[in-house]
Amino acid sequence: MTTSPDTLLRFRDAFPILGTSTYLVSNSLGAMPAAVTDHLADYARQWQTRGVRAWAEGWWELPVKMGNEIAPLIGAAPGTVVMVPTVTQAMSAILSAIDFPPERNEVVMTALDFPSVRYAYDALAPRLGARVTVVPSDDGIAIDLDRILAAITERTRLVAISHVLFRSAYIMDAAAICAKAKSVGALIALDAYHSVGVIPVDVQALGADFLCGGVLKWLCGGPGGCFLYASPGASEQLAPALTGWQAHRAPFAFAEQMDYAQGAWRWLGGTPVVPALFAGLEGPRIIAEAGLEAIRAKSTRQTSRLIEMADARGWRVHAPREAERRGGTVAFDVPHAAEVAKTLLARDVVIDYRPGAGIRVAPHFYTTDGELEACVAAMDDILATGAWTAFAGVHSTVT
Repeated sequence: MTTSPDTLLRFRDAFPILGTSTYLVSNSLGAMPAAVTDHLADYARQWQTRGVRAWAEGWWELPVKMGNEIAPLIGAAPGTVVMVPTVTQAMSAILSAIDFPPERNEVVMTALDFPSVRYAYDALAPRLGARVTVVPSDDGIAIDLDRILAAITERTRLVAISHVLFRSAYIMDAAAICAKAKSVGALIALDAYHSVGVIPVDVQALGADFLCGGVLKWLCGGPGGCFLYASPGASEQLAPALTGWQAHRAPFAFAEQMDYAQGAWRWLGGTPVVPALFAGLEGPRIIAEAGLEAIRAKSTRQTSRLIEMADARGWRVHAPREAERRGGTVAFDVPHAAEVAKTLLARDVVIDYRPGAGIRVAPHFYTTDGELEACVAAMDDILATGAWTAFAGVHSTVT
């Protein structure tokens, strides 16, 4: 039996690190496209030769221009997506835009949402008159759908959850959750950092009021480039208290009072992080060319193979077994996982480690099947030879 050629491997040459490392950590930081060097040089040239004039020659509009590049990847219309520095800032801006009357003051989250957003919501919600309800997990991998749906009631003002859980890559049933939120009149904000770029997403089909994520991971765009989608209805009805001058209708009038811009512009903050936006343009363009349906199909196949190899070795897998509920990452809880991870990194097999989950392996569209086999073979060797002991007790900031 012959297998079809992997046409997605045609993109490998666009990512220089793939020539020197077995790069399996796109769930944390996507590989850098070679063209980013040129884009950053273009930024430097503009600053060097145009100085302050560069703001009027494209820099000021860049958060919306790049948002329009992201929009097709999430099924959004032009002008509904803008770029902000962090998802925590985006989700905090959403929270700050909402009123919380006593009879409808609940925010529904889960125990497996990314901690950074939880920190902000736990701190901000009480000051806004809101109360955070956290739906627990029974196994640290998934959140029971029925339990989430039951938590969304007529008292719920906002449902703010992850689309894909960061530790386990469990895909939440966003369609069912959005439908329940809508049925009781609640708003819905999805943190899609771990889905966009490896899973097809359609905000309009879901009916989400807000969706945010970043180009750091699966979109191969580097740090500092996060996106916020706001539905036209949400932008018409709401305006964030956490704001800045770029959200003003006439920012360069320097008016004393805020007069919010229309549409997605109103969700911007202060001065944009221009270098990060220059760096982030290329990755989403490559992802769009590769095609999210093809990327998802390959991801499902390769993560299934990783689970097969783990099962053959008796390693506990911290990831969903059902392909339709699994994102792009598989975590192995191998013996001495922290030390094995450090040994792999020393061998240029680039993965990451999370306490309670193990070694996270995240193939992407540019990953070969051979690289997966080599990664697991390296784990076998490290465990068999005791090579991991060289890192026993060694502190590392790389997790």
